[in-house]
Amino acid sequence: MKSLAEKPLKVIFAGTPEFARVALERIHVAGAQIVLVLSQPDRPAGRGMKLQASSVKQYALQHGMPIAQPQGLRLDGKYAADAAAARDAILQADADVMVVAAYGLILPQWVLDAMLTLRADGSKRLGCLNIHGSLLPRWRGAAPIHRAIEAGDAHTGVTIMQMDAGLDTGDMLLQQTLPIAEDDTTATLHDKVAELGANLVVQALERAIQGELRAEKQAQDGVNYAHKIEKHEAAIRWSEDAVSICRRVRAFNPFPGASAVLNGESIKIWRAEPGPATADAPVGTVLGVGDAGIFVAARDASVRLLELQRPGGKRLPAADFLRGFDVQVGMQFDVSVATRDAVAP
Repeated sequence: MKSLAEKPLKVIFAGTPEFARVALERIHVAGAQIVLVLSQPDRPAGRGMKLQASSVKQYALQHGMPIAQPQGLRLDGKYAADAAAARDAILQADADVMVVAAYGLILPQWVLDAMLTLRADGSKRLGCLNIHGSLLPRWRGAAPIHRAIEAGDAHTGVTIMQMDAGLDTGDMLLQQTLPIAEDDTTATLHDKVAELGANLVVQALERAIQGELRAEKQAQDGVNYAHKIEKHEAAIRWSEDAVSICRRVRAFNPFPGASAVLNGESIKIWRAEPGPATADAPVGTVLGVGDAGIFVAARDASVRLLELQRPGGKRLPAADFLRGFDVQVGMQFDVSVATRDAVAP
């Protein structure tokens, strides 16, 4: 198979966070010519809330790549001037393909159309290819990694998709499966999916050079939407079963971090596992306390809390946490939080 170094493609890359940076680096190292990088505008971050460039922008700056940071891409929208400047940059780049990974802006139809017109030399473009962190159509939408863990999926993966006007509805070009380990959190699984996505998009581009990239329609059944993670989802519902609670602890690590209220104080729960069955204790009741963890009654069994954090404090193993926070058997976690809608299995 011909490599990107042998026949360099002119690539526009659109992405913002670390997930996307991994892919940009891999495409660049493979030999593609990055003619334009699109990334979200700098955002305030850190204690000083100073403007900080995205991971993708930082990589692009380090390697002298042209950068555009439009606040919007709709030519008739609030940031029409930004969109018009971005359009000029995209057209001037005269790229073979646009690769999109966790960009954060919806690509309007004019972008999709621009990447399907003939290039200046009359050659065909490859359109817009998206690196999607799930096995489509299982999880379409913003948070496929979180939702796969939350739902208890045994596998996830990456789909390289030909973008269309729908929400992750385009034809599939390449797909590869990745097992979800029992102790995977969104943080650990994110890194695995990012690596897989970076490798898979390079394979897709190499196959495209050879004319061997084949599109496959997505199935119409088995579609679920991975809705954006909201902060209110962090609250543990002790009325749920222990396995579901522990999945959410893993799914919401690192953001927003599962939380529970004890004695009026909100505590982050970073690691937990299902414990022994309970003896008809009210949900949210502390059943056991010790170096092995804090055992709390859920609907069907107990939940063993292994790593916790007080506001302004550090993440601590249960044994260390208990040295600074008094927890006694019989105490009651707040159970007033209403049960949210269940995630599709």
